[in-house]
Amino acid sequence: MELQLDNISHRYGDVEVMRDISINIPAGKIVCLVGPSGCGKSTLLRFIGGLERPQSGQIIQVGEPPADCINPLTFVFQDFALLPWRTVEGNISLALEEHGLGGHRMDEIITGVLDRTKLTDFRNALPKQLSGGMKQRVGIARALAVNPAVMLMDEPLSALDSQTRELLMDDLITLWTRQPFTAVYVTHNLQEAVRLGHFIVVLSRRPGTIREVVEIERPLAEREFGDADLEIRQKHLWNLMREEAMASDMELVSV
Repeated sequence: MELQLDNISHRYGDVEVMRDISINIPAGKIVCLVGPSGCGKSTLLRFIGGLERPQSGQIIQVGEPPADCINPLTFVFQDFALLPWRTVEGNISLALEEHGLGGHRMDEIITGVLDRTKLTDFRNALPKQLSGGMKQRVGIARALAVNPAVMLMDEPLSALDSQTRELLMDDLITLWTRQPFTAVYVTHNLQEAVRLGHFIVVLSRRPGTIREVVEIERPLAEREFGDADLEIRQKHLWNLMREEAMASDMELVSV
């Protein structure tokens, strides 16, 4: 299933947040959204997920979700959003219970996603027993459990330290390589964008408009930390954003 965003525009009161955003989200690809603070990245993600409606434009679903898809669109948040009284298994099962799944089928799904996210040995652990990286693995496993057509990832690694972030990027690449998924990935981190994105959409400062869409054809499995080509791509992205990021930062400070 693909998504097409067609001329999305929105304002909150007198503040124009975005203007004429048109993006194609191809099936089986990761599309990263980058841009200065306040440019509308997370707002756009909420529009895609149906949490809010844009004032103009439309989001079009092209094709059907996979036959075994339980929830077509699902979120992965930066704050993990785990229930502290539920185990790892219990937090993952929460996404399945509301769809009426139980018994053998639920156990089969949970066992599968625990294996894919390296959480098998932590099945009965509580969130307070887990590191930040492990908590986010649970969030990713919960999203994968419903076999979504599109994963909506809102800065999922931003709360983690640099070493853990690097490990989680490797995990996401391994997950995608084993079984490609479609994702819209919001991030401020340009290193994440060039490591994980098949397409990187660069938004301008508010009102957010598309400055450029950068395609990286190199396979995810061949992208490594410190790679010279990726560093060139990252520098190009920063050159696109630098002046507007500085202006955006001053704007936020002055409020």
